[in-house]
Amino acid sequence: MDFKLVTEKLSEAFEQNQVHYALIGGYAVSLWGIPRATVDLDFLVRRDDMDKVREIAESLGYHCIHASENVTQFDAVDTVLGEVDFLHAFRPAALAMLERAELKTVFDGQQPIPVILPEDLIGLKVQALANKPSRTAIDKADIEGLMQIYGDQLDWQRVAGYFALFEMTELYLELKERYHAR
Repeated sequence: MDFKLVTEKLSEAFEQNQVHYALIGGYAVSLWGIPRATVDLDFLVRRDDMDKVREIAESLGYHCIHASENVTQFDAVDTVLGEVDFLHAFRPAALAMLERAELKTVFDGQQPIPVILPEDLIGLKVQALANKPSRTAIDKADIEGLMQIYGDQLDWQRVAGYFALFEMTELYLELKERYHAR
């Protein structure tokens, strides 16, 4: 996958079509300072914008390989385009994540892109722990890496809410003890 090409094409089309989006997933984790290999791009997108997203993706050469109420995944025959996943934002917590997203520049300052905040990335990683236990090692490492770097800056109350939502308060307390500045 050519991350630069795909990021530029999608970002430009999203801006032109007023799609509300933010980068999530492994690439977002790496932009917050955690070295992380990834093979695809993941975005949080307002569910109301998904018709536009589908049209944009298909115009760029993608085809839908999965669509549900919560997520839509696209792949392309051209390996340069790779796979792109879209998590649908329609619940208040996810919509708030989009509103809080911070603009970061990638590719030597050439491309601005909204990226969700570390607290919200942690929240999505907690959700992933609950939904896909086979990825526990990767997602827990991402959570701990973000906590280690941003521990004294995190909104720990928001982070606690994410862990409580998925009945993981014990894990939250363990991690808070380890990473929260005293």
